[in-house]
Amino acid sequence: MSRMTGAEKHSVSATSTLDVLWTLYDRVLKVDPADPLNEVRDRFILSKGHGPMAFYAVLAAKGFLPVEVLQTFGEYDSPLGHHPDRSLLDGVEIASGSLGHGLPVAVGICQALRAKGNDRSRVVVLVGDAELDEGSNHEAIALAGRWELEQLSVVAIDNQSSSYGWPGGLEERFRVEGWNAERVDGRDHDEVERALSNPGNGRPSAIIAHVERKAG
Repeated sequence: MSRMTGAEKHSVSATSTLDVLWTLYDRVLKVDPADPLNEVRDRFILSKGHGPMAFYAVLAAKGFLPVEVLQTFGEYDSPLGHHPDRSLLDGVEIASGSLGHGLPVAVGICQALRAKGNDRSRVVVLVGDAELDEGSNHEAIALAGRWELEQLSVVAIDNQSSSYGWPGGLEERFRVEGWNAERVDGRDHDEVERALSNPGNGRPSAIIAHVERKAG
């Protein structure tokens, strides 16, 4: 991340996701930079797309783009914009950054995979706790639970920046809609891996990754 020196934006949003992203790409997701469009690959959606610096760093470390490209972050004509763009980078599923966008798209992807008979690919979407205030996410959470989208996992980065929160914590927000949900230490790679490796048992899964409180 230190290579990305141009017009820094939302570095705190990026660093809050770094350990989860590394664990996903290093231990959990089945993705191949040599064959990024393989139909049976896992899908990852960075709904928290306004802070993509950690995402770019992990993609570079895993061979999706040359490490040297990180130095162009934020420059004119760089593929590394302040929001990720699927038309510019391999390994990016959607152009994201508008809060409340990623989870509804992930629900649609799961439905499409189900229609194709593909039950081997999982869809993981990373959201922020404040993003869950958006109404589009409430609708997506309700639909995913009722449609029993076992292929879907949400990782919610909880840095206590939500305006409203939820009685009983964010995990309860998902449980009342029929999801499996648990809270983990968002800096503990083993905890994150274990939570993401648990079978869905016919339900979508939510992992609330607690990190330090956002400053300011």
